[in-house]
Amino acid sequence: MVSIKDVASHAGVSVATVSRVLNAKGYVSEDTRKKVEQAIDELNYKPNEVARSLFKKQSKTIGLIVPDITNPYFPELARAVEDTAAKLGYTVILCNSDGKIQKEQHYMDVLMQKYVDGIILSSDTLSDEQIKALHIPVVSIDREISKDIPTIVVENKKGAKLATQFLQQKGRKRIAHIRGPVHIVNANERCEGYQEVVGNEQWFNESYIVNGHFEMDAAIEATIELLQRHPEIDGIFAANDTMAIGAIKAVHKLGKRTPEDIAIIGFDGISLSKATIPELTTIEQPIYTMGEKAAAMLIEFIEEKPIAETFYRLDVQLVERESS
Repeated sequence: MVSIKDVASHAGVSVATVSRVLNAKGYVSEDTRKKVEQAIDELNYKPNEVARSLFKKQSKTIGLIVPDITNPYFPELARAVEDTAAKLGYTVILCNSDGKIQKEQHYMDVLMQKYVDGIILSSDTLSDEQIKALHIPVVSIDREISKDIPTIVVENKKGAKLATQFLQQKGRKRIAHIRGPVHIVNANERCEGYQEVVGNEQWFNESYIVNGHFEMDAAIEATIELLQRHPEIDGIFAANDTMAIGAIKAVHKLGKRTPEDIAIIGFDGISLSKATIPELTTIEQPIYTMGEKAAAMLIEFIEEKPIAETFYRLDVQLVERESS
């Protein structure tokens, strides 16, 4: 492996001079700089990025911590973060926490050891104090942790109300809800939105709400249990698209049809929602915009540029397809 000493020897200069050229620090004459750059090119020298990070206290790397990489929503979000970071000259390290506090803390420690310049995270377990103790820029995405932490979320309650009202407009009389985990803020907001629409209906009670844990298999089981308990249900609002797809499968398993017997609507707008049979009606989040804004905001903080806003609550829209 070619070292910085080899470059210095090839160019006929000192190691310190090569270092000044690499780090753009200190005076180097134009002729000397060209000789060093030529030597680097001829020897195909690759600087030790860890050493450069230690020297410059900057790695041009950011961390991204998400709770479940198997949920199609998060890879789409990660793609937007990576695209934007790459355009701005940064690399992304992706970490999957499974929503567990031990894994989240472990990844925080690992990312700090790698001298990342900042972190984008979607967390339900980390506190405001833990994040501030990192002393590096952090942006929260998809889930709000604290008003003091830069955040990008969407209109969860508004979207849930829109979904439930849409099913009512389609003539559905008994609308159930497959919610996400009770410890997740956006799952609670979506459940609250649903309840605001149907909560005063004479037929409504808590047994029309089941927990699908934001997972397909759990949603299939929950939907079967729900429909066996309440065969009169003719509409389902699922708090994410993954669970909505599970609900479609459960309805089929029970010998019923979507949407003829039971209309189903999800929340997210993942690409997979267009590939189901029937295609899924959904409340679409601006997933790419969220990742794009999160990466751009984080890098603005890292580079100490002026920040116009530090909290975004982006709008959602209903996309009608075949499942309703």
